[in-house]
Amino acid sequence: MPTPHNSANKGDIAATVLMPGDPLRAKFIAENYLDSPVCYNQVRGMLGYTGTYKGVPVSVQGSGMGMPSIGIYSWELFNEYGVENIIRVGTAGSVADNVQLRDVIIGMSASTNSNYASQYRLPGTYAPTASWSLISAAASAAAAKGCSYHVGNILSSDTFYDDADSLAEWQKMGVLAIEMEAAALYMNAARAGRNALAILTVSDCPLKGLSTTAEERQSTFRDMMEIALEAAAAVEG
Repeated sequence: MPTPHNSANKGDIAATVLMPGDPLRAKFIAENYLDSPVCYNQVRGMLGYTGTYKGVPVSVQGSGMGMPSIGIYSWELFNEYGVENIIRVGTAGSVADNVQLRDVIIGMSASTNSNYASQYRLPGTYAPTASWSLISAAASAAAAKGCSYHVGNILSSDTFYDDADSLAEWQKMGVLAIEMEAAALYMNAARAGRNALAILTVSDCPLKGLSTTAEERQSTFRDMMEIALEAAAAVEG
């Protein structure tokens, strides 16, 4: 049955979903990489498609910006549609000195300044972590491509415009990059007993004053898209 945010019916969505923040990036991936893609969702403009990649069913759907938004969409995919794997394909700002513009980040864990975990009433601080099966598949695909990639801790922030100017403090703790969704995705996956991973392209280097354009972010970050698709094929194959 459709949900308030997704018009798909049961069976319309594959077991593995690629989830960019930008729904237009979802459209780009579907049209350029999937065979016979079918649009299953247009509610609120959050486009979703299902097709095949190397013969394996794969879906791709936008998540919107921030943890509340990906929290809604990923929760419904895991709990209402039976999705097993969600791979976020998004952008990030570099934090570590050795992470450069257009490098690929595989988010092994996601530190956060969000209060998202409070809903679970845990007697401590939860550490959102990606699924090893997806990390391993993505790292193998990245190595095979020969692209510049890093595996490690990322920061999922509730604030894009950070009045505290805190990136230098996170850098001291070895954080590779900052983005806005992965921690909530990882927590939803853990709670549902499913798998999640964030594969990110560095679109900005805020500590160095470097950035890419909106058009580049939408359609030219192909390395992460191809790594995610290869990982999807590996876990489903």
